[in-house]
Parts: sequence; C-alpha cells; structure tokens
Amino acid sequence: MSTDPVADAVAALRLVDHHVHGALRAQPSADEFALLLTESDRLGPENTSTWDSQVGFAVRRWCAPLLGLPAFCAPQDYLARRRELGADAVNRTLLVASGIDHFVLETGFRAEAIHGVDGMRALSGVRVDEVVRLESLAEDLARAGVAASDFRTRFRECLSDATRSAVGLKSVVAYRFGLDFEPQPPSEVEVIDAAGAWLAEVASSGVARLTHPTLLRELIWAGIERELPIQFHVGYGDPDLDLRRCDPLHMTDFLKLVRGRHVPIMLLHTYPFHRNAGYLAQVFPDVYFDVGLGINYTGARSAAVIRESLELGPFGKVLFSSDAWGLAELHYLGARLWRTGMTKALTSFVAAGEWSATDAIRVADMMGAANARRVYGLSDS
Repeated sequence: MSTDPVADAVAALRLVDHHVHGALRAQPSADEFALLLTESDRLGPENTSTWDSQVGFAVRRWCAPLLGLPAFCAPQDYLARRRELGADAVNRTLLVASGIDHFVLETGFRAEAIHGVDGMRALSGVRVDEVVRLESLAEDLARAGVAASDFRTRFRECLSDATRSAVGLKSVVAYRFGLDFEPQPPSEVEVIDAAGAWLAEVASSGVARLTHPTLLRELIWAGIERELPIQFHVGYGDPDLDLRRCDPLHMTDFLKLVRGRHVPIMLLHTYPFHRNAGYLAQVFPDVYFDVGLGINYTGARSAAVIRESLELGPFGKVLFSSDAWGLAELHYLGARLWRTGMTKALTSFVAAGEWSATDAIRVADMMGAANARRVYGLSDS
C-alpha cells in the first residue's frame, strides 16, 4: 500500500470491464502471439518484431513476473514459460491478477477460438454478462435461411430471443461501412430490396458477411427499438476498417435522431478521436465513451491518453474497458495500465490543489465500475 489515499483507492478498485472478448482456448504459436500484439493482420518485414512496441514491452515488464519470470525477459523465454504452464493456467493467472470483478463479454468475432461466457466465468471466478453483436446475429439468420420479405420481422424476433439475458448490443458498422452512414432508419421497401440483394450474394458466394449499408442501418435501428445500450466500435482497429471514416463526429446527425429515446450509445475505444468522443458525451445526454483499445497499444504512453479522456467528457459518462481479445495478457494489461494512468492523472490534480482527494476517489470508482453498473443495469454482487 502507498501513503496516497487516491493511489490506494484506485489499486483496490474491483473493475467492470464493459467491453471485452474472451481469452484464447488454445495456446498460441509464436507467430500467433506476435500477431495478437498488433492490430495489423500480418507480421512486419524480416528483422522486425511486434514485441518491439509499447504493448510488447508492457507484456515483458508487467506480465512476465506474474508467470514467474524476471521483468523484461526475452520474448522466447516468455513464450517457453507460457507453453510450460499451459493455456488455462496462464489465462487464470492473468485474469485473476487483473482485479476485474465483472466482464461484459462480446463473442461475435471468431467465437470458436475464444472462451465464451461460461468459460470466462470459470477461468476468472467473477461475473460475466453478454453483449450481442448485431451483424453476427443477422449473418446467422442468413445462413439459417430467410426470405427477403421476412427479414425485418425475423431479425427482430431473433434479436429478442438472443438478448433475453444480454445486457447490451454491439455494432461494427465502422468496419463494414463507416460511421458516416445515413442516419435515418430505412423504409420497409428499402430493407426488402437490400435483403434480396444481400441474400442472393450469400447464396452465390457461401459467405454471409453483411456490408450492405441499408441493412446495417436496419440493424442499428432495430437495436434502438430493443432499448438496450448499443456499443459502437469507434476509431483505431485493424486494416479491415478505414480510419478516416471512424471519427465519431460522423455520427452527429444519428445522435440527434436518437436523442430523447434514452438508449445509451456507447462509443468504444475512440482513440485517436477520444477528444471528439468526449465532446459528444458532453453535448448528447445518452452518449458514453471509453479509450479501451488505445490503452494496451499505447503502453507506457497510455497515461497521456487516459488523462486526455478526462477533459471534456462528464465523469459520469466515461467507462473502463480493455477490449482484450485472445491474449489474457491484454485483459491484465488493460486493467494495469488503466490504474496507472488514472492514478497519475488524479494524484496530479489533487497535488495541484485542483481536485480534492475525496472527489478523485469518487471519480475513479465511477469510471472504473459504477458508471458501467448503472448504464447496463448490472448487479454489484
């Protein structure tokens, strides 16, 4: 324990990770591990390594000692120790060490490779709730078979069934089109025409990947009708997206249309547009945001990103997330680096006489857990 009450309070927080994915079921190979240290879909040129990055250094600094290795050990020694311990032991060690008390899990991407709700609950020993990805649900419906004329009704029926115990929804429209989508809900005729074109493409190609902008809008508005919090990927991600079209300011007209419906709009990750997200959270009552994905990948510089997230956004509308997928190292580091960044920011505000220690502790609890519990209606038990 430190002698600083703010640092002690942040260290003791039982966090709610409001947007996260499962840990890998199997042990990754060296190349698979290296790819999970980057948002790229391929490794770099010869004589370069993804370990030589902020997140790679963070793994060697903070995760290695938890696996019984010296800090900054060589990558090959880290991977050898990981293989020696086995996937389940590594996952369990890092998930428990994270101090995350509640995972809000989204399983819509490569679900076969990662642990789902039950697996994450068993590994971590804490509560896990589910978020349903809208596009994955529509793609399952297409594979099962549906007429274009029935798509609107059948999708809503599937959505109702899939979310009986879910606490939220997720859209990856940023990946499939961009955040500069037309804001208005499509008409029934538009949906039938678009569904006909898409389903014909699925039948001919055998691939059910939804990119039709009209249907993407239809899913979003169906989600609005469901009245659960809707998460949107925003900003930084893999090369499947066009970052130029992932600035949340593109959503302004949409946010104006949904204003007053009291459906929480959750802007995920937001880096490098986190200041824009803070502005939207300030001016729209139902907009919330985090800097999740940016924390791990900025590593030793993540404290600056976290501090910037404390500028415009109201403190009751900023949340913690790791957006970890696959490597339990990312679950652990998301929490570790967030605590470090929050502690640095809050203690500096208190030391400068700008904040009281009481307020700093209260804000840390809000962002680390209380905001997520309120927005998603989560139990604190």
